Amino acid sequence: MKIPHTDIISHHPVYRLSPPVAWPYLSLMRLDRPIGTWLLLLPGWWSIAMEARGITHMTLHHLYLMVLFGFGAIIMRGAGCVINDLWDKDFDKAVERTRSRPLASGIISPRQAMFFLGALLFAGLVILLQLPQVAILLGIVSLAPVSLYPLAKRFTWYPQAILGLTFNFGALMGSAAVSNNIPASAILLYVAGFFWTLGYDTLYAHQDIADDSMIGIKSTARKFGDNSPTYISIFYSFTTFLLFVTGMITGAGILFFIVWALAGFHLVWQIASWKMHDPKDCLSKFRKNRDFGLLVFTAFLLI
Repeated sequence: MKIPHTDIISHHPVYRLSPPVAWPYLSLMRLDRPIGTWLLLLPGWWSIAMEARGITHMTLHHLYLMVLFGFGAIIMRGAGCVINDLWDKDFDKAVERTRSRPLASGIISPRQAMFFLGALLFAGLVILLQLPQVAILLGIVSLAPVSLYPLAKRFTWYPQAILGLTFNFGALMGSAAVSNNIPASAILLYVAGFFWTLGYDTLYAHQDIADDSMIGIKSTARKFGDNSPTYISIFYSFTTFLLFVTGMITGAGILFFIVWALAGFHLVWQIASWKMHDPKDCLSKFRKNRDFGLLVFTAFLLI
């Protein structure tokens, strides 16, 4: 019997450590699939480490900000997933990987999801209000692309670009949280993250390309087709180059560039070993981007 391709991890510890009544909501937040939280969080951590001038100059305040960003990433990634699933519940029913999600399967009603979304957004607001004014404004602005992303896949071939604009706000907010302004280095990080997201989410979208074609969902994976490795290589090259420039303008030391090179080789490995027509490998390579993000974080810790 064919085993359905799904990204839900039913045996994840988050379910074993929580009561059954909470399971549908934890699944709706994707708490069993933390890769999205990592990808949302890491640009913020890059920026905080950069502004702190590395681990040797970090204070308790920097560590406090990193903890806040950690909780904020969990909450806001969960809220984004609820918004996405509310828009896409009918599409999700037609896609093998997503048809067992709580809204698509009917385990949670749209009304219940809306109340849950309100609770998550309130929790996110409480966290956001701990930050300086510029960071608060950035957090509010970030809600616009979060809401637009589910619509983008209906009207444009480039929803991954909207996701890139959304997922990398942490690069701007991290600097703003430390210094209450947005330096050029943070903008470079934001653009680097944008191209990184274009790459990894194109790779991710290839696992659904057959279903998306049937139901009319647009993506860069469908747009680029078999040329996707070339496009992803270009996106990853921009990411690597912009991170290099960020290191240069911030006066990073040799240790930064050694780890930066390791991160670059990791992206090369992703593309070289990617099995584009294997959905499981698409998901696996997508998840490996956490390792790239952690390498970049390490580079900024050693700046």
